[in-house]
Amino acid sequence: MAASATATLLMMMVMLGGAVVDRVEAYALCNMSEEGLDACKPSVTKDPPAPVDPSGPCCEALAGADLACLCSYRHSLILPSLGIDPELAMALPSKCNLTTPEGC
Repeated sequence: MAASATATLLMMMVMLGGAVVDRVEAYALCNMSEEGLDACKPSVTKDPPAPVDPSGPCCEALAGADLACLCSYRHSLILPSLGIDPELAMALPSKCNLTTPEGC
């Protein structure tokens, strides 16, 4: 009986974990869709290879984003939890020829 209960609990944890992963994959941040975030990810991570200049799709996504909102995450743990280096992320607007919000 205990083995059956353990197996059931384990199955429920796996299913819940899958739901959490699905939720994170559908994540949007400050008017940037998951696709926009993905397009910019190579420019904001320090993982090999080294960060690259932002692509056209990244800059397009960033142009439609709420930059002040993004700036508010600068010191948050959310960006690092998504694999994003906040300092690299804050450099993107100027690399995309966009105006960085005041105080950012």
